[in-house]
Amino acid sequence: MLRIENLHAEVEGAGGKKAILKGLNLEIAAGEVHAIMGPNGAGKSTLANVLGGKPGYEVTAGSVTFKDVDLFDLDPHERAATGLFLGFQYPVEIPGVSNVQFLREAANSQRKYRGEEPLSGGEFLKLAKEKAALLKLDMEMLKRQVNVGFSGGEKKRAEMVQMGILDPSFAVLDETDSGLDIDALRVVGDGINAIMRAKDKGVLLITHYQRLLDVVKPDRVSVLADGRIVQTGGPELALRLEAEGYDAVMAEAAA
Repeated sequence: MLRIENLHAEVEGAGGKKAILKGLNLEIAAGEVHAIMGPNGAGKSTLANVLGGKPGYEVTAGSVTFKDVDLFDLDPHERAATGLFLGFQYPVEIPGVSNVQFLREAANSQRKYRGEEPLSGGEFLKLAKEKAALLKLDMEMLKRQVNVGFSGGEKKRAEMVQMGILDPSFAVLDETDSGLDIDALRVVGDGINAIMRAKDKGVLLITHYQRLLDVVKPDRVSVLADGRIVQTGGPELALRLEAEGYDAVMAEAAA
């Protein structure tokens, strides 16, 4: 479903361009949840941003194929309409725009791109209520401005409601567990499972902590360090990282 080959990317910084991804290879099949873990500065968020098409990142080599299409031939809105969803580490506020307005416009924009009929007001509200209930988010929250005045947990739950409404085929979730307390973590994790656990969908789950993986149980876990995947294994790899830290695992991979 998603194949990354020899991906190199750099970002503009205060001292000029800096290489972040340095030959990253990764393949995620349909029906798979693949967790990416790694130390700070390893390139995890850069990978997410490059896949989503965020400005400021330059791909200097390599390729990404998404559902047999060259991802880099698509603009960010086309990637989204093709089925790619990017969950942000820090969801942004959009003052003056209600969640309901934003979500309906987003859903119908993608449906138009795919040649589908738009959702009517009633159809959209029914769908929004269903997904909000799944994430235990009061519908009154969706009438408020996008993320304005939301707590960290409310922002993440609202983002998962967005994912449920857009119903992507592949989700890149960048530290979705960041800022969540124990109860919110369970709700968000259960939401990811309900929305994305299907044989025709895939998930790239970026996290630092085992606690999210206790809920969203990954099929595979990879360690990203210095811009490359240095080790891949089953769920037990995440448990090793939790117990031993990154240094031991990376030293083993380098041996």
